Amino acid sequence: MKVLMVCSGGMSSAIVVKAIKKEAEKQGFPLEIKAVGTGEFEDELKSGMYDLAIVAPQVKHRFKVFEEQANSAGVPVELIVPTGYTPIGAPKVLEQIKKHAK
Repeated sequence: MKVLMVCSGGMSSAIVVKAIKKEAEKQGFPLEIKAVGTGEFEDELKSGMYDLAIVAPQVKHRFKVFEEQANSAGVPVELIVPTGYTPIGAPKVLEQIKKHAK
């Protein structure tokens, strides 16, 4: 499964993405996940490579914009639960992701 995370583009995203990848490996769930900043999100979605888009809590105020962009690209979108946006919260985010697995 391929997931695109949109965030402010800071270091916390890289840490969270790494933790989610590690949790997916631990659970034997095939996952590719990439984090991009808000300015790259729409163009990255248009590549047609993603099964799901997830929105980091620090940019949730722009969720409607991201939702419109994802809908245009035919990609479901979800807001990451705030407690999931930490390295120890990776299992929560992975459960959100798994709900969209085909």
